[in-house]
This record gives sequence, C-alpha cells and structure tokens, in this order.
Amino acid sequence: MSTAFKPCELCVLLANASADTLIWRDGKLSALLVNDASYPGFVRVVWNQHVKEMTDLSPADRTAVMNAVWQVEAAVREVMKPAKVNLASFGNMTPHVHWHIIPRYTDDVHFPNPTWGEAQREPDTMALAGRSALLQKLRETIVANLSKAS
Repeated sequence: MSTAFKPCELCVLLANASADTLIWRDGKLSALLVNDASYPGFVRVVWNQHVKEMTDLSPADRTAVMNAVWQVEAAVREVMKPAKVNLASFGNMTPHVHWHIIPRYTDDVHFPNPTWGEAQREPDTMALAGRSALLQKLRETIVANLSKAS
C-alpha cells in the first residue's frame, strides 16, 4: 500500500482550470462548469484555499460561499429552466469546501433518484443538446450575478 502524498483533486483542478471550465474566480472562490454530458449546467462553487469544512471558515467567508451558491442557483434556474435544482456539499472523497449545483429534469437519466443512483432511462439526446446550447448564456448570467454580489 502506497503512502505517497496524493494532492487534493480540487486544488489541482483550480490550479489548472481551463477557460472551458472556469466561469468565475475572485480572491476567495471559483465557479466551475462540470463536464458531465448527462447534466449540462452542472456547476461547482469551490473555496479557493484548501479548507476541509464550512465551519473552518469565518462566518463572513461562510456567507460569501453561500451567497455565491445562491447566485449560481439563481442563474441555473433562470437560464436552464430545470424542474428542480440539487444543491450538495459532500467532500467525502475530496475534503475541500465545495458545493454542487445540479439542474435536474424529469427526463434526466436518474430522475427522480440522485445523480449517482441507478439510471432510470436512456439519455434524451435532443434535450441534452438543447440544454448544452444554453451554456454560454449560463456562463454570462453567472458572471453577471456574481459580479453584482461581490
């Protein structure tokens, strides 16, 4: 069994974020588009520094994270028009403060189950193509929302 140091996935992702992935970054946090073909519009809000838990942040920084999550959720709802938005902060595999903002649709492959659950149907390629076509508008709306909020 190897005891070699394994770097944090999100620290590596933040350090190497491409223009395709990175939507927003300021001194505290980043918004990143997740490349998941089944869930166009899936965004992560990530605290830039490696911090394990929300309660490790100051109250003001916790508020900054949640305000960013709410601004991203508002943009996802406005542009993507999902039936529901899933918000989650797990960090079991990557102990680095981050939130998942996932647009959900009644025709997505897992609905109504969680995105990691058993698939319920085949992907609707036409619906996915239509949602993917909205990603540039989503990026613009997230940037506008976060610019106003900061």
